[in-house]
Amino acid sequence: MKAKQKPGIVFQPQVHRAMQQCIYKLVSAIRPTLGPLAGGVAIDPLNVAEMLPEYLDDGGLIARRIIELQDRDEDMGAMLVRSMITRHYERVGDGTATLAVLFEAIFNTGIRYITAGGNAMQMRRYLDEGLLLILKALDSMVVPLVGRSALTRMAYSLCRQEDMAELMGEAFDLIGEYGRLDIREDYGRVLRREYVEGNYFHGGLFPRIMQPEESTARASVENAAIFLCDFEIDEHRDLFPILQMAKEANVPSLVIIARNLSEAATSLLVAHNRMNLFKVMAVKLPGLNAEDRMGALDDLSVLTGAKAFVKIAGDSWVNIHAAQLGQARRVWADKWQFGMVNPGGEPRKVRQHVQRLKTTYQSLLDLEDRKKIQERIGSLQGGSVTLWIGGFTEPEINARKSQAQRAALTMRAAVQEGAVPGGGLALLKCKSVLETRYRRAGSVDERAAYGCLLEALEAPARVIYQNAGYEPGEVLAQLNGKSSLSGFDVVRGRVVNMMDAGILDSLMVLKSAVRNAVSTAALALTIDSLVHVAAPEMVGKPT
Repeated sequence: MKAKQKPGIVFQPQVHRAMQQCIYKLVSAIRPTLGPLAGGVAIDPLNVAEMLPEYLDDGGLIARRIIELQDRDEDMGAMLVRSMITRHYERVGDGTATLAVLFEAIFNTGIRYITAGGNAMQMRRYLDEGLLLILKALDSMVVPLVGRSALTRMAYSLCRQEDMAELMGEAFDLIGEYGRLDIREDYGRVLRREYVEGNYFHGGLFPRIMQPEESTARASVENAAIFLCDFEIDEHRDLFPILQMAKEANVPSLVIIARNLSEAATSLLVAHNRMNLFKVMAVKLPGLNAEDRMGALDDLSVLTGAKAFVKIAGDSWVNIHAAQLGQARRVWADKWQFGMVNPGGEPRKVRQHVQRLKTTYQSLLDLEDRKKIQERIGSLQGGSVTLWIGGFTEPEINARKSQAQRAALTMRAAVQEGAVPGGGLALLKCKSVLETRYRRAGSVDERAAYGCLLEALEAPARVIYQNAGYEPGEVLAQLNGKSSLSGFDVVRGRVVNMMDAGILDSLMVLKSAVRNAVSTAALALTIDSLVHVAAPEMVGKPT
């Protein structure tokens, strides 16, 4: 067991030495994964019962596996870098190795200047100004991804597997930037996809007594009326007004969407179906908490035209009438989910509702909140794709599924904001903007900051070339004087048009990497002391 640490304060120059050491160790574990011909990292298995080490080629997962460094001064800096990488990984899925390499280059160059007597706070100010110039330059290079062919090329640059890239390109061509894409495990090397028609939601049939004999089969009703509520229906008598109203209105089939149904209420519906008066189906209201359920009520109400009966609002359906029911041409459900084809909501209201959700999505920063809104938009727009990712062994299946999930997250970002030339070329092309400011710099601090960024912009490309076995200086010399889209394809070993060759980066991912690298490095350069406290033994490390 590690000895209990004593409290203390660490000052310069020990702080800079510790920060450089921890950054070097952390980034050195991630650097080998950058590029299409990169290597991987072997890590001790998390489960002590397993004998084989875990092989990872994903910078985000590698950073998450590094829980603690032995030296406590280095550990503080390592956790700062780890937090930066994992936040980026959770938000956009890709670009963690680029982020790590950029961060290290900026920090190391900045430290040399500061230890020589430079002003850290002034340098930080000019680094922030340079960041805005880089982001603006990246925006000027963006190319929208339109059509299946462009999407497939983007997918291939992410996963380097032709079969997976074909499926990804087809999927995003069908569902667009907000559409629902599920990635599930399968067996066998052949990948496959399933297209689900209509709008579908997570919330299956009430218990098995309501399902067909085979649990994998679907129940389906045509020309359905929709009763929508967030009630837990405990008494079977509570269903009498609904069933009576539907009978009097000559409803051919009825779908009840509720938070929960008791066994007695479910039995009543089963008995009613046996009388062949009209078909009744009951499904669970989507959502694991009150906020999610309220969102589902809003979406389903707009989509189907149904009035949402809300318990907290004091609603009651004792005097319910047919105008308060929604409509759908067909409703299907299985054990886990239900869907609708041609729901009867007013199209204009659905479009307005989707636009409000898109505005909310763009304003959110939290990954989980954004994911929930994106799924809601996808459900409202209709249509979804399920990709079945397989392999011959469990580790292979998990690795390919993880790769597909990362690629899908980055693809979604690329569809939303477009793509830029990959292979480090986009960052190299940003140098021209900074060189102008570097020459016009009015102070030593400004000149140092822009010089720091100019050096850092070359770092990702250099690492990609080096990981592929090329001499970075020789490759960069080949690119001098070439067109703005000419870059070095390390797989083919020659200069190509990066857009035509399908070597692309997501603009959103690259901008996020640059933004996080510059801002976090600027912050780290201003750290002058480390304060260690005597922490209780039960306090754990971040996850």
